[in-house]
Amino acid sequence: MLVLSRKKNESIVINNEITIVVVEIRGDKVRLGVEAPREVPVHRREVYDAIQRNHEGHETERTEES
Repeated sequence: MLVLSRKKNESIVINNEITIVVVEIRGDKVRLGVEAPREVPVHRREVYDAIQRNHEGHETERTEES
């Protein structure tokens, strides 16, 4: 894992098309802004995990129906 240090209003660019900006730092919380093309899904990890569990559940249902 690459670990980078950034201050408020500093950014990171990924693959020339995704920019992540440190918008705010307050206590132990960091707010990030993400600029990415619409076709690139961007989710918080817990949302991504829920989506994956949902997809796995649908795959299981399809297999059982076959």
